[in-house]
Amino acid sequence: MDPRRLLTFRAVAHERSFSRAAETLSLSQPSVSHQIALLEAEAGTRLIDRRRGGLGLTPAGAALLEHADHVAWRLQLADLQIAQLTLERRLQIRIGAFPTAMAALVPAAVWRLREAHPELRVLLSEVTADTLQQRLLSGEFDVALAYQDAAIQRREIHGVRRVDLLQDHFFLGLPHTHPLARTSGPIALSALAADDWVVPSTQGFLIESCREAGFEPRIIAVSQDPVATRGIIARGLAVGWIPGILHDDYAGVAIHPVDGPSRERDIYALVPPGARHPLTASVMQALLGAAKDLSSAQAAA
Repeated sequence: MDPRRLLTFRAVAHERSFSRAAETLSLSQPSVSHQIALLEAEAGTRLIDRRRGGLGLTPAGAALLEHADHVAWRLQLADLQIAQLTLERRLQIRIGAFPTAMAALVPAAVWRLREAHPELRVLLSEVTADTLQQRLLSGEFDVALAYQDAAIQRREIHGVRRVDLLQDHFFLGLPHTHPLARTSGPIALSALAADDWVVPSTQGFLIESCREAGFEPRIIAVSQDPVATRGIIARGLAVGWIPGILHDDYAGVAIHPVDGPSRERDIYALVPPGARHPLTASVMQALLGAAKDLSSAQAAA
């Protein structure tokens, strides 16, 4: 049975009038009469008893009305549930970010975002470089944060919008007990060739920087967790790289710029293809504002 005809029949049955049902449904009376005729043909029996005192229902019509009422109730419930889910979806946004961004850039941006949209719920997920593209394109995130070596060709994902946020400069982190900790000014990488290192990865441009300086870093720990990295360095276990956006968060660590070519990474936001969250523009504005503040702090460091 055509559900539209069934709902038209329900309106006629309750109104006991083709004209009033047509007004309720915002249809013409001939259209309503035509739909009822088609429904009766489909059912193979009369449903409406057209008599001189007004419209009534045949036994088949009365039986069908119970089902029509139930269908209408279920559709109304579905409308209500979908409206609630749509509202909840509009009031939350999903952001995926790599660990360093989760520690600095994202919290600063969310603080800005909540000032403008206090009702918004921001859901955060940590994401690694090797799973970012798959998770982004699958629709898991409304916005994702990524990075790349600033010295290589700009990386793009087909159909994905990229918004550059800032360039992050890396510093050297040494324990305060290290012989070079009190050095004023930059430190050459080669001066740390004999030290143990904590690194975020055994591959990539930070490892290549050490190799370009003439040594293979002696790695004792691999961690992308900024808190773990800070603890390892502060307790004298190793030296390591300090992201500029976390410069002020490494208490207990002696931080120095690199003497020689420095290494930078471009940090950027990605928006997946397809329908975008209505607050995507607000998220981008908050990220750009937070990135500007972090860039100013790096310049002053």
